[in-house]
Amino acid sequence: MNLSLSDSRNNYVTNPIHSSGFLQCFPNLYFYPRMLSTVFKASYKAKRGRYSEEDWIKNCADIIRFLEKVDCRITIQGKKNFINLKEPCVFVGNHMSTLETFVLGAIIGPHRPMTFVVKESLMRYPVFKHILMTINPIVVSRKNSREDFKVVMEEGKNRLDHGTSVVVFPQGERAKSLEPEKFNSMGVKLAKRAKIPAVPLALKTDAWDQGWIIKDFGRIRPFRPIYFSFGRPMHIQGNGRNEHEKILDFISSRLNFWQKYHKWFGMD
Repeated sequence: MNLSLSDSRNNYVTNPIHSSGFLQCFPNLYFYPRMLSTVFKASYKAKRGRYSEEDWIKNCADIIRFLEKVDCRITIQGKKNFINLKEPCVFVGNHMSTLETFVLGAIIGPHRPMTFVVKESLMRYPVFKHILMTINPIVVSRKNSREDFKVVMEEGKNRLDHGTSVVVFPQGERAKSLEPEKFNSMGVKLAKRAKIPAVPLALKTDAWDQGWIIKDFGRIRPFRPIYFSFGRPMHIQGNGRNEHEKILDFISSRLNFWQKYHKWFGMD
């Protein structure tokens, strides 16, 4: 069943379209020209102040369609865990590839204003930075953890107080596996400070591989299914350690299940 990304139902599953043999063998030749064209057009509008959050959401959905056109299969689970919230929230998830930063706007954005905590280097990208500025991200250096924490606590609370949900990738760098020792508690602490819920987010997005020369432009691998799974919202109690562990358990259990599923069916 193919569901609209903007509807209020709980799950989304790509409707298989079975692309041509050429696209299956050479997905990059279809995907990257269209993705880059979308990004350049969006950046042109954003630089001139004519790019809205609605435009951003539409462009994120376009990226999803380009991926689906080359037979990438996307499954989104648990949307009602954040759709039904009456207040903003902090999404706390693992970070695997470039893909999530390009498509989460189409998954979350139709239901609530949102932004990301992003590293400073992204704001120096000559084209992409103009698009990012549209959603007013929280920018951290990744060089001084104490200063980054202060920025996230102050600016994150400001965004949340004004109704904008925040996506936090506590692991920082993109990784195909979850590394608990690198998964800091910044997201949980932000949720506690703003007195709003944290929503766990587990994702598997290695269908957009890392590149050898340019990290953000790796091979598209349609045989690797794409997953986004949202857990139940958690109100933070005490020092938040218990909730932090529950988020780690949620992400770890989803990643382990998806990995085993793929091995059973020879999909990786």
